[in-house]
Amino acid sequence: MHASPQASTGLTVPGSYFERIDELRYKPTPHAGGAWDPDEQHFSPLGGLVAHVLEEHAAASGQGLVVSRISYDILGRLALDECEIEVETIRPGRTIALVEAVVRIGGRPVVRARAWLLAEWDTGAVAGGADPRLTPPDALTPWRMSELWPGGYIASIDVRPVAPPTPGRATTWISTPLDLVAGEQAGPLASYLALVDTANGIAVRQSPTAWMFPNVDLTVHLHRRPTGPWTGLDTTVTWGPSGQGLTSTVLHDVNGPVGRAEQLLTVRPLPGTQANSSA
Repeated sequence: MHASPQASTGLTVPGSYFERIDELRYKPTPHAGGAWDPDEQHFSPLGGLVAHVLEEHAAASGQGLVVSRISYDILGRLALDECEIEVETIRPGRTIALVEAVVRIGGRPVVRARAWLLAEWDTGAVAGGADPRLTPPDALTPWRMSELWPGGYIASIDVRPVAPPTPGRATTWISTPLDLVAGEQAGPLASYLALVDTANGIAVRQSPTAWMFPNVDLTVHLHRRPTGPWTGLDTTVTWGPSGQGLTSTVLHDVNGPVGRAEQLLTVRPLPGTQANSSA
């Protein structure tokens, strides 16, 4: 397990995003602090935690199915506080199953996620149609994303752009030295998904000090299982004329593309800013 100093107190905080309390409950560490508000959780590690819990549930079924699509709906404020995650199987099956997880903070549901689990078959002889591979991360220079965004999560990640980000467009690799859950070995998928929600912050169209554009959901489709430790994000951000936006990402690992992610944005000027007065 890794550890790092907490600058404001001089104390040592766990080298993980979460600590398990019991079978259903988890406590976030300061490393899970959000970019819009450091007193909230960044959704990225929470999304990874949900995937971790869903994979444990799937493994317990003994069917050998793998997560092939996961869709998260963010229902409310993600306070940096203890969370409880409950999972149930909606549609059982030997080759196809649908499972659902509900995250509660303070007794209120804040995230609802559903995942399709599919059986694996040998289709290597007919595989094809994927995007080109990205430049490997080892050859790239790190970018201090914390100069753009605050929060413990952003401070914890290693971000390496393939090229300098431009408004609405960026291709980056992201990794982290931290464990997802203290003392537990998260699977490659959960560790990978714990970094995907970062996509909405790497290709900003306008300054986050003037505009808000949080995502209300995240949907990930996979055509193969990703491996770590790097998550590759080839991201395009589109804003419409009436307050909606879309962050679209081709997902990669070091072996090539693995799938796609979509995030629906609510776009609005920050109160008290020049953008708000001119809107």
